[in-house]
Amino acid sequence: MQANILWTGLAYYSLENCVFTRTDTGTEVNSVIIGMYKHKIYKAEYSIITNANWETISFELKTQLSDKRNVSRFSNDGKGNWSKNGIPVNELKGCIDIDISLTPFTNTLPINRIRLAILESRQIDVLYLDVLNQQVRSATQKYTRVSQTEYKYENVPNDFEAIITVDELGLVVNYPELFIRTAMHETNYK
Repeated sequence: MQANILWTGLAYYSLENCVFTRTDTGTEVNSVIIGMYKHKIYKAEYSIITNANWETISFELKTQLSDKRNVSRFSNDGKGNWSKNGIPVNELKGCIDIDISLTPFTNTLPINRIRLAILESRQIDVLYLDVLNQQVRSATQKYTRVSQTEYKYENVPNDFEAIITVDELGLVVNYPELFIRTAMHETNYK
């Protein structure tokens, strides 16, 4: 299954073109985000590969913030042991999922991986990439499934929360005040 998704970033004044490919062995995502924040133009390109259990195996993030460019490549053994550009990063140990600040797609990873029942909650540690502030760190998040298509997302400690609406694939349709899905079409890109 392959889909081309367009998300509009409300808080980050952005537009994202995401190609999502799901097979029996996992998921591959390739996306480009462009926008402007605090009078600075930015571009972020990311690619993510997961296994069949939605565990992130590797990802690459290329960013351009005004005149600064950066490329980071991360790999994971599936048990939360990360390497960045081939060098182990011990402070990220235990993080299975990733969260890239400029995209709602990365919410799909834990939603599909942990498969919560309605009214069930789970707290997880994620590798958080704050693209606009150029920071990478571990962060704790909590997901609670409140209905068939809605999840309550919380930062821990709780300084932010939102009810995220997803479709049957776990892809974000509406992330209030941050992102809204503008279009989605099945595709056959090679």
